Amino acid sequence: MTSIDVSPPDTAQGTAPSPVRGWLAVLAVTLGIFALMTSELLPVGLLTPIGTALNVSEGTTALMVTVPGLVAAVSAPLVTVATARIDRRLVLALLIGMVGAANLASAFATGFALVLVARFLIGISVGGFWSLAGGIALRLVPERHVARATAVVFGGVETASVLGVPAGTLVGDLSGWRTAFAAVGILGLISLACMVVVMPKLAPERPMTFADLPRVFRTHTAVRVGITMTFLVITGHFTAYTFIRPILQDDGIADGMISVLLLVFGVAGITGNFIAGALITKRLRQTVCGIGVLLAAAMAVLAIADHNTFSAAAILILWGLGYGAVPVTFQTWILNAAPTATEAASSLYVSMFNLSIALGALVGGLAVDAVSTVSVLWIGGVLAILVLPIVGSARGRDRR
Repeated sequence: MTSIDVSPPDTAQGTAPSPVRGWLAVLAVTLGIFALMTSELLPVGLLTPIGTALNVSEGTTALMVTVPGLVAAVSAPLVTVATARIDRRLVLALLIGMVGAANLASAFATGFALVLVARFLIGISVGGFWSLAGGIALRLVPERHVARATAVVFGGVETASVLGVPAGTLVGDLSGWRTAFAAVGILGLISLACMVVVMPKLAPERPMTFADLPRVFRTHTAVRVGITMTFLVITGHFTAYTFIRPILQDDGIADGMISVLLLVFGVAGITGNFIAGALITKRLRQTVCGIGVLLAAAMAVLAIADHNTFSAAAILILWGLGYGAVPVTFQTWILNAAPTATEAASSLYVSMFNLSIALGALVGGLAVDAVSTVSVLWIGGVLAILVLPIVGSARGRDRR
């Protein structure tokens, strides 16, 4: 694996922070990114009750995932460039505060239009916060702890993806979907308070410009491959996973068991994250291919026949193992692809990741309304398996 040069951590005073305060700041950022990503994906497990309460179809309700994904894709580079000369602590605090307020607004919304406005604000926060969070972690702890701190911060993305939705769904099933949104909003405000207390002032480093984005995409073949892989796998996953609740309901799974099954998916996802972390140092390409195979196989098996609770759990374990490995594997690919331009490459990756979430939810919504619920599983599986020829062609170019 290619090593990445990291500047020594600094503060506004130019001195290294204490290890204890630095790690507390890392944990505050991790909590913030967990709240952000949970906010973005929370509607996945609550589409049916939200649509019923606000009198919109499940396909239309999926715009709650599409809107923040599209906005985050645009805001990732825009926020990074626009705030290039502003104290990073202030920028992160404003973004996470916006998430808290937007989720509380969703919890008390009386119409779907207001919910979409709140989701727009969440999209701005997700794109900007995620783009800055990785670089911030590098400056919060002593140099010997940088790799571990970075893993912890990106663990917030992974944990939100595989556990945030199931936990939010469980809260929604027990107390109503508005309670779930309010809980995530309060979590965001707690993260804001933690950042204000423990994070040092962080003056911006060399600012990224818009010209850096096309340059790194044009000059690094592996970056283009990584962005393509992200598009295929994330779009495929969210085309199907956004509608996992109605899919399971069509199989006769009781509402009360769906949140339990999503928790099973989450535990499998955390396991997949650790397995991938052990494999990617020496087997990065094989891990990417394994992700595509696991996702496609799980979707195909779920689409073929009706299932009971136990067989559905087995399939969701397979699916969770595959998706849980995605963030750490694809982030590693991107960082290795452009070790001298990590901020620009990461910004492109964050943009494509969130754009793919939005596209997946949009494509899935159109398919559900126009064809059938189960059709999203076939679309998602085909997109996921296409990662194999992409990786194969990249390997062929490397050999030449």
